[in-house]
Amino acid sequence: MITAVGRLRRRSGERIVEAEGGLLLPGLHDHHLHFFAYAAARASVRCGPPAVAGESELMDALNHAEGSGWLRGVGYHEHVAGDIDRAWLDRHGPARPVRLQHRSGRLWILNSRAMQALGLHAPADGRLFDQDELLRSTPLTGAEIGDASRALARLGITAFTDMTPRNDKNTNASFRGRQAAGDVLQKVTLAGRLADGISLRKFHLHDDHLPAFDAFCDDIAAAHARDMPIAVHAVTELSLVFTLSALERVGTHSGDRIEHASVVPPALLPAIAARGVTIVTQPNFVRERGDAYRQDIAADEHGWLYRGRAFLQHGIPLAAGTDAPFGEADPWAAMQAAVDRRTAAGAELGAGEALSPEAALGLFLGAAQTPARPRKLAAGEPADLCLLDRSWTQAREDLSRVGVRATWIDGQLCQPGVH
Repeated sequence: MITAVGRLRRRSGERIVEAEGGLLLPGLHDHHLHFFAYAAARASVRCGPPAVAGESELMDALNHAEGSGWLRGVGYHEHVAGDIDRAWLDRHGPARPVRLQHRSGRLWILNSRAMQALGLHAPADGRLFDQDELLRSTPLTGAEIGDASRALARLGITAFTDMTPRNDKNTNASFRGRQAAGDVLQKVTLAGRLADGISLRKFHLHDDHLPAFDAFCDDIAAAHARDMPIAVHAVTELSLVFTLSALERVGTHSGDRIEHASVVPPALLPAIAARGVTIVTQPNFVRERGDAYRQDIAADEHGWLYRGRAFLQHGIPLAAGTDAPFGEADPWAAMQAAVDRRTAAGAELGAGEALSPEAALGLFLGAAQTPARPRKLAAGEPADLCLLDRSWTQAREDLSRVGVRATWIDGQLCQPGVH
């Protein structure tokens, strides 16, 4: 814990860290990611923007990947090469089992060798939706998990909320075991199924098969009855209206959240504010996916995408996560995207939703239970800290260029960049 703040006398044997003008902050909390998928993605081939932008680049990425066994690709999007399928991978990919994940996380595309290895005969096009359990690969090693955790620590992340919908008591046991072994350094909060060790009941809505409304309301009420907040994946206007309607009937619980809120027409802002729910957004998608949005979505709706300022103006609690690995895991790049609202190609997307650097930083400073309330450095608070490589005056000029010199979790230096 932090025991004192101010001009302090050095105690015998106490270590002194020279900050050299760098800002000391509470450690960052990524409020929406998928940790084990992120760890797996770090060992996978990038198959979508910005790393891969066209069909020839995709073929090069697949055919020049190291190894001879299973090849796992991530981040694919139709803007690269269209609706590719089993036949495309057989024709243009390597002679090894290949499974390629769409950036939505819902679709896997397999070649014939992968289908054979899994003993599958259908579907004929090799496109499998929502089949993660079937495709679960060899468990990650402690080294791979540790590498992913240290990568987050190097970004100043001292805690995260894992939003994988299938998380359950077994997932909780796995995380606790990995923490005890020293592989996972961060503090972990889990969303998922209604189970022991899960802090948020996660609902993953899809427009093409929404649950029966009464059943959805009953499931929300069951979570609330166990004193468990809910977190609803809502990326369309329809799923958002569906969620708000259910909360109007059932009522809200302190800590209820809407994940993404990707598209929010102005007329829905008062309804969100009235429900008192927290929005957990992904400003990094403005940069990472903004150029595709500009092509696919009407110009007069660009300001409705991954809003920032409008939420705050309506008194709606707002926090952020990166959605790694479906988004880049760098919170500093996400903060800068919230500030400048620039796509990868440099175009503005919803400039009126831009946040100040201070507000953007605050999106990642909340605690798990109160994500929209930035923590402070004060006596009695956990000693979860990150030390920047520059002052705030310098940092706020371009948050994406910020470096983290050191990270502490529970007072332990876990990302040494200081001497």
